[in-house]
Amino acid sequence: MPPANRVDTVGNEPAATVVEIAGGLRFPEGPIALPDGDVLLVEIARGTLTRVAPSGTTTVVASLGGGPNGAAIGPDGACYVCNNGGFRWQGDALFALRPAGQAEDYRGGSIQRVDLQTGVFRTLYSKVDGRDLSAPNDIVFDRQGGFWFTDPGTRRARQEDRGAVYYATIDGNSITEAIFPMHHPNGIGLSPDEMTLYVSETQTGRVWAFDITGPGQVARKPEYPNGGALLAGLPGFELLDSLAVDGAGNVCVASPYRGAIVVISPAGHVLRYVEMPDRLPTNICFGGPDLTTAYVTLCQHGTLARFAWPEPGLPLNFLATWKHGAMGKCP
Repeated sequence: MPPANRVDTVGNEPAATVVEIAGGLRFPEGPIALPDGDVLLVEIARGTLTRVAPSGTTTVVASLGGGPNGAAIGPDGACYVCNNGGFRWQGDALFALRPAGQAEDYRGGSIQRVDLQTGVFRTLYSKVDGRDLSAPNDIVFDRQGGFWFTDPGTRRARQEDRGAVYYATIDGNSITEAIFPMHHPNGIGLSPDEMTLYVSETQTGRVWAFDITGPGQVARKPEYPNGGALLAGLPGFELLDSLAVDGAGNVCVASPYRGAIVVISPAGHVLRYVEMPDRLPTNICFGGPDLTTAYVTLCQHGTLARFAWPEPGLPLNFLATWKHGAMGKCP
């Protein structure tokens, strides 16, 4: 496990040449670059799972309600969505939309399974050990076909929940709490060898690394309350959102308000900041034939964009074998 808090940044890169694919999106997150060139994403404020063609044409795959927040393709070809239950929104001259805590009609958090062929969806999980899920956020599948996901909790006027990381299976029969407590865990990803789980915390500006000992199991270290090792703690006002891992094992994290993607090595070194033309980048994923195209959701202006990435991204489990129209029906 890397030493904690290595912040040896070499400075900012020149702003990337970013090409807008689609605009007018209602707080997009959770992009998935499909092999056919389309991108799946969620629109949190619209409550939808949306498909974006390379031309920029958008199609609603499913109207999920609440607050769909993160998504991943599972071993059965279906899309699994983290639903936070709904945000309250605020806007101003600079930011058209920003989450402002729990919605008045908040309905509870859940994991939803969406059949991409029919748009039929169902709730797979809404509880763990008898407790309600609060606000599931981001999700990643391992090679065994199970998935890790973050739940940062919801924020109310004078209260907020403690966050956790969970592991579950797609049959709807097994969900366990793997890591607790955390302070607003958000992005989640796996190292190339799947021996390390990475989790970003939004409010603290930290990325944590956990040694994986089995499906849904991590070794707990005594140094920190959450049992992880600190991969990087970023200085200044650095809020962290979702992340992706590239083929070299670097952790690439969206940094809202900084307006950049921060790239952290497996040893905990901050390698570079890739500046975005938007103050609220929230997610990054990799696609294209050689996985050297980065797709980013930019929420200050509600856009999906792409730009060249210098290294191939890490292939996501079950995505390479996905075929358009090959979805099975919801069980």
